[in-house]
Amino acid sequence: MLKVLIPTIMLFPTIWLASPKWLWTTTTAHSLLIALISLTWLKWTSEAGWATSNLYLATDPLSTPLLVLTCWLLPLMVLASQNHINSEPIARQRLYITLLASLQAFLIMAFGATEIIMFYIMFEATLIPTLIIITRWGNQTERLNAGTYFLFYTLAGSLPLLVALLLLQQSTGTLSMLVIQYSQPLLMNSWGHKIWWAGCLIAFLVKMPLYGVHLWLPKAHVEAPVAGSMVLAAVLLKLGGYGMMRMMIMLEPLSKELMYPFIVLALWGIIMTGSICLRQTDLKSLIAYSSVSHMGLVAGGILIQTPWGFSGAIILMIAHGLVSSMLFCLANTAYERTHSRTMILARGLQMIFPLTAAWWFIANLANLALPPLPNLMGELMIITTLFNWSPWTIALTGMGTLITAGYSLYMYLMSQRGPTPSHITKLSPFHTREHLLMALHLIPVLLLVTKPELMWGWCY
Repeated sequence: MLKVLIPTIMLFPTIWLASPKWLWTTTTAHSLLIALISLTWLKWTSEAGWATSNLYLATDPLSTPLLVLTCWLLPLMVLASQNHINSEPIARQRLYITLLASLQAFLIMAFGATEIIMFYIMFEATLIPTLIIITRWGNQTERLNAGTYFLFYTLAGSLPLLVALLLLQQSTGTLSMLVIQYSQPLLMNSWGHKIWWAGCLIAFLVKMPLYGVHLWLPKAHVEAPVAGSMVLAAVLLKLGGYGMMRMMIMLEPLSKELMYPFIVLALWGIIMTGSICLRQTDLKSLIAYSSVSHMGLVAGGILIQTPWGFSGAIILMIAHGLVSSMLFCLANTAYERTHSRTMILARGLQMIFPLTAAWWFIANLANLALPPLPNLMGELMIITTLFNWSPWTIALTGMGTLITAGYSLYMYLMSQRGPTPSHITKLSPFHTREHLLMALHLIPVLLLVTKPELMWGWCY
């Protein structure tokens, strides 16, 4: 754990002491080195399930893929932000990269924590850099509003969790994930226990976000700069799924009765947010709503509590993290050239940027779960689990899959195909940096097809 955490902390002196000319190069190289070191976590040698550096930081097959995804994303965020932050004063550039690096440090400690209270503190700490990135570097005037939504939705969901954790500490005497799974199951039969159960999960369901408490997400995504959107879609939403998986083990036996409304909301949300996507004119908003739809499927898979459901949820979280991050990067490249997120204003881009149209096409196919990509593997496992639990769910999940295909093709056709308007024929060409960025998103997705057991979690 420390082999990644210490280099991450050493990023801060690198950022503030590097010469202005080499700032972006050195930080990209340093963060890429951390990402490559983090790949050593994937070589699993431990028999006991946990590989610990000390009692408070450890990795296991559930947190490892998410940790590697976190480390992989930082160099990509630095690459993506280079163009639109470059024109700012050097102190602001340094501050921006510092916020991204601090986000990575908090996320590593969140996913690596074995104490649930430490996980909670890091879960909350990620709010601060994200909030500053959205409200300071956002594109439009709505950014303060978006930041307020983001902060208060997450805080309002998280405060009951803190009380629930303190009650759990009082009744079991420990909050260590290593010990708590072996403690006596709690005897829960009163109303208070049911409220405690909801308190434990609501924070994570807001973060995922579950349909009904998802309104902060499209606002935050649309207003955030590209790195903010990437880290929100790829890693911060996954904190919710990861926290739910960790807490579900302790919430027996109440979950059997109390999970129904949440599963219903998650499945209904898949259809509703998919339908909203079909009517979007704003490119980033469409990708943001598609994230809510995919996370609904993940929430359903986790709440069912079967090994297949958990496994499918991890796979879909990792695949969705890479693919939606790639879509946000592509949306940003179009935005940097046309200065508009409205799809109808930037159509026919395939004629001027054929290679970029190919990236769009592949990213959209990955988003709609084309075989043999891991998105499909995750979706199929979750849909099979849900069908096994109740055959009626196939109507909702099947509709959701169809609508996903519909809005993915709609997004591709609206932004790439059609007659090219005269006002966009003189756009600046794409840089090698941007093509490299797309390749670095896509290569891991394709490689995971060949060795999916890296992200199956406990199930192998």
